[in-house]
Amino acid sequence: MGCDLTKFRISCGSVLLLLGLLWPANAIFAQQPPARAIRRVLLISIDGMHAVDLANFVKAEPDSTLAKLTAAGITYTQAAIAKPSNSIVGLLAMVTGGSPNSTGIWYEGSYSRSLSPPGSNCETRGTPVVWGSTLDKDRKAIDGGGIDPAKLPRDPAKGCAPVYPHNFLRVNTIFEVAHEAGMRTAWTDKHPAYDEMLTGPSGKGLDDLFTPEVAATSAAHNLQAAEAYDDLKVQAVLNLIAGKDHAGLKTQATPALFGAALQYISFAQKLPDGGYVDAIGTPSANLAKAFQHIDEAIGKLVAALKARGLMETTLLIVTSRHGDSPMERTRRRIIPDTILPKIIQQAHGDVLALAYQDGDIASIWLKDQSKTNEVTKTLSTPENEAALDTYQILSGESLKVMFNDPLRDERIPDIVLIPNLGGIFTEADSEFIAEHGGFNDDDTSVPLLIAGPRLSARVVRTPVQMTQVAPTILKALGLNPDALQAVKQEKTTVLPVLFESLAASNK
Repeated sequence: MGCDLTKFRISCGSVLLLLGLLWPANAIFAQQPPARAIRRVLLISIDGMHAVDLANFVKAEPDSTLAKLTAAGITYTQAAIAKPSNSIVGLLAMVTGGSPNSTGIWYEGSYSRSLSPPGSNCETRGTPVVWGSTLDKDRKAIDGGGIDPAKLPRDPAKGCAPVYPHNFLRVNTIFEVAHEAGMRTAWTDKHPAYDEMLTGPSGKGLDDLFTPEVAATSAAHNLQAAEAYDDLKVQAVLNLIAGKDHAGLKTQATPALFGAALQYISFAQKLPDGGYVDAIGTPSANLAKAFQHIDEAIGKLVAALKARGLMETTLLIVTSRHGDSPMERTRRRIIPDTILPKIIQQAHGDVLALAYQDGDIASIWLKDQSKTNEVTKTLSTPENEAALDTYQILSGESLKVMFNDPLRDERIPDIVLIPNLGGIFTEADSEFIAEHGGFNDDDTSVPLLIAGPRLSARVVRTPVQMTQVAPTILKALGLNPDALQAVKQEKTTVLPVLFESLAASNK
């Protein structure tokens, strides 16, 4: 069909120019299409899994699904998640291409100097901000009952309106970019707040979100419950692959971008009847069972894709948004979370705004930031370092070489305390033998396996960052990586080797 618009006295060139001005293609679409048509990306995070876990499992189980995917994909053996290695930070790294410096999300629990407390009239500013199960209307309901607005922080600059998770995120997500390009998107995670945040600042990034609240189950105390919890999510993804919504009730197009975060492995690493038996990552019987179950779950997803003829046009990414530490359980040491606030209060009085202690990191915000050096010196005494099992304290310039200046970015803590490997900030009677959140290798070294159309086995030992996953996903879908705001801010690049391999396989 020609472009005969002469009766309107508009040339074809003018029409194309007008369309280009109204909707610049390079804002969303990549300048060059991918080497091979990839119509969808399935992203699976196996929380807690380390790079060495994948290597050990593939060696021990050569007929497993993960072994077969490894033989049909690229394995990045030195992939590191964003620091601090919290679930939400790791997730946002993979879906925004940025660290806390651009996302504005320091941790699941943090502090904001500009916002006001939940339920307040915004007369005061400064409040803890926690994006977890505490925001649920009903923590005993499997869907959390949704997010309770009464539990949200308030924004004095916006008429004291409640701040939802997606309002707090500073940059857009891959789901938003894909959605804006007309692609269907879906995700399932462990807290309603996580899924809500992934919709991005627009609040529209996810077409289908499934939010089974992990706190509503006994998964944190029982491995059978953790297994059943993951099975809920796997079934949701199977329903999506089958061309349904996550509940399997409505007919919908299989999403172009979808995935899930699974928890079974993480709990099998943390609970006393799980964990590892040595320092080289040999799993206990219960942890080995968890690895086997996860492999079978991924096998079901692969089989479902093949059954619908979708595998040849799907890029499958298997990774983790954090590891758990210590792998060697003899290193485990509980640091009671009463010690740190007491040390600061005794030496400096009421200077503490928040000491958020979780896993192997403590993040400290001070009411008076001019006291940062004094508090740091107090924490640095030999006696206090011993009491807190301190490996490193970040403040001042040592903090600013990695993160934004807390004097300019109100979400960055003034002081970060990192314990020795195995140190865990928690209740004195905690049963967990491992946790995450910190900066050590056990926390940050994660698997990254990408299997796709006509790829062959390849091992890449070049260090990569998990922030590179986000622009890689967009490029694979034929979208422009620079459509991600964090990618532009942090100059995040796509993963090496993948697109060269896809191009070579298409010759």
